Amino acid sequence: MTSRFLVTGGAGFIGSAVVRHLIGDTQHEVCVLDNLTYAGNLDNLSPVAENPRYQFHRADICDREKVRELFARFAPHVVMHLAAESHVDRSIDGPAAFIETNVLGTFVLLEAARDYWAALPAAEKPRFRFHHVSTDEVFGSLGAEGFFHEASPYQPNSPYSASKAASDHLVRAWHHTYKLPAVISNCSNNYGPYHFPEKLIPLTILNALEGLPLPVYGKGENIRDWLFVEDHARALALIALEGKVGESYNVGGGCERTNIEIVRTICDLVDEMLPDAKIGRRADLIQFVADRPGHDLRYAIDATKLQRALGWQPRESLESGLRKTVRWYLDNPQWWQRIRSGVYRGERLGHVA
Repeated sequence: MTSRFLVTGGAGFIGSAVVRHLIGDTQHEVCVLDNLTYAGNLDNLSPVAENPRYQFHRADICDREKVRELFARFAPHVVMHLAAESHVDRSIDGPAAFIETNVLGTFVLLEAARDYWAALPAAEKPRFRFHHVSTDEVFGSLGAEGFFHEASPYQPNSPYSASKAASDHLVRAWHHTYKLPAVISNCSNNYGPYHFPEKLIPLTILNALEGLPLPVYGKGENIRDWLFVEDHARALALIALEGKVGESYNVGGGCERTNIEIVRTICDLVDEMLPDAKIGRRADLIQFVADRPGHDLRYAIDATKLQRALGWQPRESLESGLRKTVRWYLDNPQWWQRIRSGVYRGERLGHVA
């Protein structure tokens, strides 16, 4: 049975991967709602832009009238909520935008979804799902051992993670109070094609290509569990359609590495794929910089529940995923050069309804 997916934040990194999966690998219809802020880029959706099952609407999720209008016009079976301010450093410098988008925006979306769902005919109500996509950062920082589980206590340590924790709580409350059929997922760090260049992996790849310094916070000892974005996209579609209402699911790649290990691996891959005698060994470009405030030491996800309940498994190891990612950036300079040059600033790049 085909469904209509309303994907907020669908022009972002993870959101666009979900949209490309839904259009490329299924027969579902997709409507993207995105405000095209700094990380929203219609170039991310160019592979599906001409597909008749895809449509795009530019709007802010805080705009109550436009959100409700889109619900009425598109009549979704599934809402996948990925729209969020998501960069920790930006949240430290300017937390207000994170509270507005991640907290107020989620509230606006929940209220629109609740009213829409309540007005559905009785036969259509059981099919509706609200899937809220969140992060493992809401759980805080782990020690050297252990994993985040679905029941782990929330201990956010940055304005970004606090805003996401708040949105998680809103979704859970709307389910328990109003019976809105909602599910939540919390993921580990994503990487892969179309990743905005200010994040660790794409920044390292591009700086290595260009022979620029490779900044690493502190001593590079912070540990993250890395998840290839296309594996995550498959998991999200599965959770949205088959996840149990009221439940949360952790999505992790089972690939823990320190930041310095990631950076050195990327250096080796770039040296292998694009050697440059003038630049020399890319690892020599590594520069340790002052750590950021509230930098969590370690995140690690236990995805056992998702694997057992819904049969999901990641297809990519960190080694294979990083190799594919580096190769993609080498093969697609037109994508990242538009961003780095400042040409792309969220302007209209294609059909916008």
